[in-house]
Amino acid sequence: MRDIVFTRGSGWIPNVIREDGELKLMLGAGADANHEPRTFTFSITEARLAVIQEDLARHLLLWSAVLPLCDAAGTRDRLDENAAVALLDPILFATPADVDTLFQRIRWDRSRLVAHGADIRLLERGQVCAAMRAATETPNGKRAQEYHAERRRAERGAVLGPLDAAILRYTGQYLHGATVPRRKPAAVDPPLLPEVMRVIATAEQACAGMRIGRDPRRGKRATDRRDWDRMETTVDAAVRRAHPELVDDAVRTVSFLMCSEAADRSRSTPMEDDEEGAGHGADFGGSARKTALSFTDDKGVEKKWIRDSPHTAAAEFWEFVGDRSAADNEVFTIEDEEMGEGIQLHFYADSIARITTLREGDGRSDPEYRVEYSLVDGISGYRTLVSAFARGGCAALERHGPWMSDVAEFERARRRRNAR
Repeated sequence: MRDIVFTRGSGWIPNVIREDGELKLMLGAGADANHEPRTFTFSITEARLAVIQEDLARHLLLWSAVLPLCDAAGTRDRLDENAAVALLDPILFATPADVDTLFQRIRWDRSRLVAHGADIRLLERGQVCAAMRAATETPNGKRAQEYHAERRRAERGAVLGPLDAAILRYTGQYLHGATVPRRKPAAVDPPLLPEVMRVIATAEQACAGMRIGRDPRRGKRATDRRDWDRMETTVDAAVRRAHPELVDDAVRTVSFLMCSEAADRSRSTPMEDDEEGAGHGADFGGSARKTALSFTDDKGVEKKWIRDSPHTAAAEFWEFVGDRSAADNEVFTIEDEEMGEGIQLHFYADSIARITTLREGDGRSDPEYRVEYSLVDGISGYRTLVSAFARGGCAALERHGPWMSDVAEFERARRRRNAR
C-alpha cells in the first residue's frame, strides 16, 4: 500500500510517500532497458519530512545530490540506499557552510538547481545554499539548457560576445550546435537584430548563385558533399573577412544556415529541374538522342525508359539510383539495346565503363564488345556523363575522357588518383 504524504507543484521534485507504514522519499530518474522511467525510494524520518516540507532549497539540494546515485544504478541495478540515506542529515540539518563543503566533495546535478532558479554566479563559486535563496518550485528548463550550452562552450574555450550569441539565437543553435538551423528573428534582442541581419546579408551575397545539388548515390534526399563544402568555405571566408570580430561558433552557424537552406531547396526541386539547374541541359555533342533505355542495378532490378516519358532519361535514371542505391548496391548500368551500347557506373570506385558492341553473337559465337574505362570526379562528373550518354550515346562521351581500354593502365591511374 502506497500513499502520497507530501508533493510539490512540479511533478519531478521528489515526493514523500508512506509505503507499508514507512516514510520514504520517492523520485523518478533514468530509464530501464525498455526505456520506461525508473522510480527509486529510500527511507526518511518524520523530522526529515518536516524540513523537506518547510525548506524548498534543502529539498532541491537533496534531489540534486541523490540524482547521481540514480544515474549510477543504470537501467537495472538497485539504488545504493545507504549512500542516499547518508546524504539526508548533512543536507537537511547541517549549517549552510557545511552543506557548501559537502557539495565540494560529492557529485551533484547542477541542471536541476539552475532550472529551479539557482543563482548561477553563486553556484559557480560553490555557495550552493546562498544560490538557492531564490529557488522556485516551477522549473525553467530553457534556463538549464542555456547554462549547459554555455558550460560546454567554456570548456572548449569559446567565449561569446553579444553579437555572437545573438547570431546563434537567430539560427536556433544557441542551445544545441547540432540542431538544423532556422531563421528565428524573434529570438534576438531587437537592438541586436540589425547587426545580425548585416552578417546574414554578407553570407547571402557571398553564396548568391551557388547551389547544392543532390547526390542520389546516397539516397533520394542526400545532397552533394562537395557542393556543401564549397559553399561553406565561401561563406566562412566572406563572413570572417567582413566581420573579423565574430568567434568561430557564430561564423559556423551562419555558413551552416546558408548550406542547409540551399540543400533544402535542392531536395524540394523535382529531379528534372535539378538536372537542368546543375547545368546538364547543355549540348554534349551527341546528335543521336536516345529513344529507349534500360536501367539496371547490381541486384538485377530493371527499369525501362522511353522517349515519350514525361521526364528525361537522366532524371529517371537518378530517381532509380536514389531508390535503389545502398552500401551493397553500388553498380548501375544504362543500356541502349537497339544501338548495342551502354555505360556502367561504379560508385564504389568513382569510375565508369562505356561498352560498345563490335559484333553481335550469331548462335555459333559470342558477341564482341569494346570496354573502355574512365575515372569520375564525384557526383557532378557522373551527372555530366549520364546526361551526355542519354543525349548522344557513347560517341558523346568521347570528349569526357580520357578512356582506357587497358585494365592495368586504368588501375594504375585509379591508384595514382587515390594516392593524391
